[in-house]
Amino acid sequence: MEIKIEHQPSQERLNQLGVFKWAIWKKEISKFPWTYDSQETCYFLEGDVIVTPDGGQPVQMGKSDLVTFPAGMSCVWEITSDVKKHYYFA
Repeated sequence: MEIKIEHQPSQERLNQLGVFKWAIWKKEISKFPWTYDSQETCYFLEGDVIVTPDGGQPVQMGKSDLVTFPAGMSCVWEITSDVKKHYYFA
């Protein structure tokens, strides 16, 4: 299971996906486990995060990244600076 990251996608790409119509999620500095029941795509407006999939390598992401998490993945989120992101579950 792979986390896919697009660093600084174009405004055109974000508009095609309808990113700015998606809901917004905010979270302060914290660390917690998470399991994705369905695929999530999100676009980070603020913050820095290290996501470590169970049995996998840590993946760093943050502001201006478009990230897709696969359905069924369990991981640990470590938010190192407060996060604000648009998100969409497929």
